[in-house]
Amino acid sequence: MSALPLAVIFAIASAAAYAAGAVAQERLAAEADHEPVLALLRRARWWLAVGLNAAGGGLHVAALAYGPLSLVQPLGVLTLVLALPMGAAMVGRRVSTGHWRGAGLTVAGLVVLLLLVAPATGAEALGSGDAGLLAVVAAATVAALMVAARLAKAAMARSLLYATASGIAFAVASALTQTVALRAAEDGVRALFSPVALALAVMAVGGLLLAQVAYRDSGLGAPLATVTLANPMASAVIGMALLGERFAGGAAGAALALTAATAASWGVVLLAHPAPVPAAEEEPVGEPDTAEEREPVLVS
Repeated sequence: MSALPLAVIFAIASAAAYAAGAVAQERLAAEADHEPVLALLRRARWWLAVGLNAAGGGLHVAALAYGPLSLVQPLGVLTLVLALPMGAAMVGRRVSTGHWRGAGLTVAGLVVLLLLVAPATGAEALGSGDAGLLAVVAAATVAALMVAARLAKAAMARSLLYATASGIAFAVASALTQTVALRAAEDGVRALFSPVALALAVMAVGGLLLAQVAYRDSGLGAPLATVTLANPMASAVIGMALLGERFAGGAAGAALALTAATAASWGVVLLAHPAPVPAAEEEPVGEPDTAEEREPVLVS
């Protein structure tokens, strides 16, 4: 089997592991919404979510070893599509027609994007200067989004800002993972203790914690949709700005890619809409919803 099909297989398996991890995180957030995020380290379900995300990360590394960032990252959108039935099964509900429609649009847009990828050079590592610049710019961007989230009054706005920061952190972690993996093939274990590997660890852990905070204010759909969309978009920017990756077809290909991305984005929007709640499960009238007033706490 050639390299590109292997990259796709590993990337889809990674998306499945990440989907299971996201569902575990969201259920934990729903059950422990008043606990500081770092207090979740005492819960077994948190470590299950960490294990699933670690498995997703390992499979992602394998995918990046066989294919370029712009091919592997769009497949991360499947995380949302796979999490949809998983999350519904956890609460004993059926997936709504609107959510399936969103999943269809997301997959259709993703397939077109994959057909336009022109991976002429295969996997490629960032240079030391580019890796350092990426880490600094990403840290500043994530910090700015966190500040904006802390200042936001609406719960949904906070959730989406934290989720955007998480998606960017995961995208940068992916780019740095590809770099560390390729360097390790040449330099051995030394590459695992380099500044790039340290930046990778910070971004990966930061993305996980930011996602957990995002789930507190709005459930699974909206934050996971935002993380899933922000991740490949940021990765595309990284790949094209620093790795020389391009879409096939020149200007026409770019226009078609934009159309496909728009369709996939609209699918994500549909998936982010809350599922209808059966009448028997609706909250009693007069019971306050404190999500608008609750501020996520990172430490005790």
